[in-house]
Amino acid sequence: YIFYTDWMWTSFVVFSISQSTMLVVGAIYYMLFTGVPGTATYYATIMTIYTWVAKGAWFALGYPYDFIVVPIWIPSAMLLDLTYWATRRNKHAAIIIGGSLVGLSLPLFNMVNLLLVRDPLEVAFKYPRPTLPAYMTPIEPQVGKFYNSP
Repeated sequence: YIFYTDWMWTSFVVFSISQSTMLVVGAIYYMLFTGVPGTATYYATIMTIYTWVAKGAWFALGYPYDFIVVPIWIPSAMLLDLTYWATRRNKHAAIIIGGSLVGLSLPLFNMVNLLLVRDPLEVAFKYPRPTLPAYMTPIEPQVGKFYNSP
């Protein structure tokens, strides 16, 4: 979350690409080798439940409820499954059309999702980063310490 507040646009793009890829590659791989449609929706549901568990864990640690934002995977996954069903005879069409639909819809659903989050700056100031541990603290370079210079 703090990463999202600091690098909002960059992280939105990176997360959108990684989540779309994660969903499409996993589901298409499974569907191509088993021929079972409906798998993307299953994957998306599992990932959503895992994120709800993480959200609950962070909430139990005292963070606000919207500290973890649950991505909206399920509608995009349903589009992927629908594409797979519609292009059953052509596996490449399933990958290209389904992947494009997920790649275009998932960031859109997540953008709407993120608009509903409380002001990120307010939350970031209320829950500041911990200070750096001692071993991470930068040391000033000792320039010329062991050199006989005027």
